[in-house]
Amino acid sequence: MYGGATVVEGSMTQGAGEGPVVRTATLRDFRVPPYAQVPVQSGEPGPSGPPADGPSGHPGNAFPDHEPPEGYTPTERDLPVINRGDTVQVRVDPVEPSTPDGRGPLYVVGDVHGYLDELLAALAAQDLIDADGHWAADNARLWFLGDFTDRGPDGIGVIDLVMRLSAEAAAAGGYCKALMGNHELLLIGARRFGDTPVNSGAGTATFQAAWLLNGGQRTDMERLQDVHLQWMSRLDAVVEEDEHLLMHSDTTAYLDYGSTIEDVNDTVHQILTRNDADECWDLFRKLTKRFAFRDDGGPQAVRELLSQYGGQRVVHGHSPIPYLLGEVGTEDASDDEGDTGPVVEGPHVYADGLAIAMDGGVTMAGKLLVVQLPLDN
Repeated sequence: MYGGATVVEGSMTQGAGEGPVVRTATLRDFRVPPYAQVPVQSGEPGPSGPPADGPSGHPGNAFPDHEPPEGYTPTERDLPVINRGDTVQVRVDPVEPSTPDGRGPLYVVGDVHGYLDELLAALAAQDLIDADGHWAADNARLWFLGDFTDRGPDGIGVIDLVMRLSAEAAAAGGYCKALMGNHELLLIGARRFGDTPVNSGAGTATFQAAWLLNGGQRTDMERLQDVHLQWMSRLDAVVEEDEHLLMHSDTTAYLDYGSTIEDVNDTVHQILTRNDADECWDLFRKLTKRFAFRDDGGPQAVRELLSQYGGQRVVHGHSPIPYLLGEVGTEDASDDEGDTGPVVEGPHVYADGLAIAMDGGVTMAGKLLVVQLPLDN
């Protein structure tokens, strides 16, 4: 509990650290610095060719290489994992998709959480961007599964990159699109409602306190602009692509918002448009639920979603694969037992092969996953 706020049950919260500098009392204390007023031109070529003066690094990043911004509070990245005996991680390889209609190959990206360097490296490894961070995949299709900010050092840089790649991909005949995650809802709520009390179902809470408890970074809030808020607010929650039902959260709560994909997305957009704090909190709370597909009833839960919305497989982020595979941070784990942290090599296929988990646990020294679909397991 922080500031009278109740942590959402099942949210697997990960705090932003204990430093008082980031646990600012109210949203009114945040100020937007001058550099956030205009697009960052870090590393862009100067008039004669070489990069212009300014922060070194990659597109969309306002900070020099390897220098976290002042006020950045890192979260734990070396949590031990105890493997569960009833589930295994499946090593999967992409199958070259057939695109009779001329569409390019389909890729999905798991949770990024502000780790811009890792994202650029993962996109480059799939030849989706070039050495300068620009779209290089012609008519390929790229879907981000949400959760761009919080916990990592440069969430706004991640959003800037995705927005730019969306324009570049469209110009090349492909596309780069994104889904709404619960952390997008959290950041929108923290900016819009601040310390306004909401009924959490288990007591009084605020978006501001929940954002901080879930790894909200002051530097992201300082750099957040209206264009970022508008972009996040318009993201869809669910989409079907090549018989893959793409969504952020491994929950059946989407069924509460409509009987079709279009209904779900329209309802989510309407809730954000109405700007009611309690209604937005309820949406955030429901899309923070997880593990609906993991245990004995998991396959049936996936089938319920597929039956309602279509598709042959659910592809989701939200729940890190290390959590799906084991128990993190238990007293039974020790270095003597050889636990060195989560080991993630690729997506986790489970629930009778009907679900694909894409959150590789980059916030706990896992892996930021960028994968081509379909998978052959």
